[in-house]
Amino acid sequence: MKLTTRIAVSVTVVVPLLVLAAGLLLLGLVQRDLRRQQDVRLQDRASAVLPDVKALLNADRNDRPKAEQNQQRKVLGGVMDAGIRVRNAQASVVLEGGPQPADAVRLPEQTPDGPVTVRAKGRAWRVLSVPVAGPAPGTLWLFAPASAADPQLAAVRRRVLLVAVLAAPVSGLVAYGLAGRATASVRRLSRRAAALDPAAGAAAFAPAPSGVAEVDELSAAIAGLLARYDEQAARTAQALDTARSFSSAASHELRTPLMSMRTDLDVLAAHPDLPAGERAEVVRDLQGDHARLLELLTALRMLALGDLVDVSAFAPLDLCELVDSAVGEAARRHPEARLGAELPAELRLFGWEAGLRILLANLLDNAVVHGRLPQEPPRITVRLRAEGGSAVLTVDDAGPGVPPAEREAVFRRFHHRPGSPGSGLGLTLVAQQASLHRGTVSAEDATPDGTGARFTVRLPLPVPDSPAPPLPARRAWIASDA
Repeated sequence: MKLTTRIAVSVTVVVPLLVLAAGLLLLGLVQRDLRRQQDVRLQDRASAVLPDVKALLNADRNDRPKAEQNQQRKVLGGVMDAGIRVRNAQASVVLEGGPQPADAVRLPEQTPDGPVTVRAKGRAWRVLSVPVAGPAPGTLWLFAPASAADPQLAAVRRRVLLVAVLAAPVSGLVAYGLAGRATASVRRLSRRAAALDPAAGAAAFAPAPSGVAEVDELSAAIAGLLARYDEQAARTAQALDTARSFSSAASHELRTPLMSMRTDLDVLAAHPDLPAGERAEVVRDLQGDHARLLELLTALRMLALGDLVDVSAFAPLDLCELVDSAVGEAARRHPEARLGAELPAELRLFGWEAGLRILLANLLDNAVVHGRLPQEPPRITVRLRAEGGSAVLTVDDAGPGVPPAEREAVFRRFHHRPGSPGSGLGLTLVAQQASLHRGTVSAEDATPDGTGARFTVRLPLPVPDSPAPPLPARRAWIASDA
């Protein structure tokens, strides 16, 4: 059922019910007002005939029949259509006339708060009792049928029912017309949504103000949903590209160590009686190729993880604590190295903890492996400071350094010096994580005389009371050599 029809049907049902409810309330109010008017008339008539009633009781007490008859006519004329009963001090009825309950019905002696209702034989009466004081005391009762207002109440009831019957179709038609106009903007929005090309995404659905707050909110919600859908579709496409690139890179880079391992295994299988020295050499080659495979797969997985990480993984953290922990772990991995660190007490930034640990571990491992001189232990110095709104991390070694021509190439995928160990992805991971954190990494000489290598990482520090910066829109470190 359409919304317009639902509104019209609802109004058609609800409005007559509201009219009937209001009519019932109105009937109660009218009945109370009519009863109050009836009571006021009884009180007014009692006040008007009270002097004549006193004269009637005096005539009755003095036994003057003619005067008594004259006063009776006056009293009956004064009460008009109301019933009346007058009783003297001896409880004898002096006057009785008009509509009233039977004599056997017990009547109230006094009604100080106004007329009361007396019921007798299925009928109700409004009764006003007035004590008569003076030389000839007695009691005056005035009566009026409680049903005297029934014709007026019946007329009001009929009008209420008539209004309720007429209100149903009229309100339904009016509601249908108004609902049609009110939902026109919803229908337009529905047509726009139905005609939307899924391939166009959020760009093809710009919210257009309609003047109706609810419709504008729905339009904005649809646009937001499409934007989130586009974002998710982009993330899915990026994940697929990353998976393809991972597969391609792994297939290409693993071919050489796998073929080497296959050759060594064939040698072992073909020569079971190989001398112990040669067998040990083949096993060492196998172990080296196996370690290279593990290192390469781990590095590729880290690159893929960096390409797919979401900003929800970022949080405020203390970079000093991470650097201190990374230096300690590097010292345990390379006990022969001499590592030193110069750190401030605290330096907080907004970052991905796992990614920064990858950056630090690869920087330090690179310095230990490539920053040594023959016959000397590696000497590594790590410094961290805040400078111009950035955290500046430097890792210095005392090795042969990086030639100027290679200072950009060392960050590319699978870049190797001749005879260099490793997967060629360590510094690529460093560059990727620096980029993820909106920072930079560079290589230079560690000393003015051109000895040693210094790798400098600059990461922006958070600005107080500012939102977290977004991640780079395009991340393809595993898919490109950049």
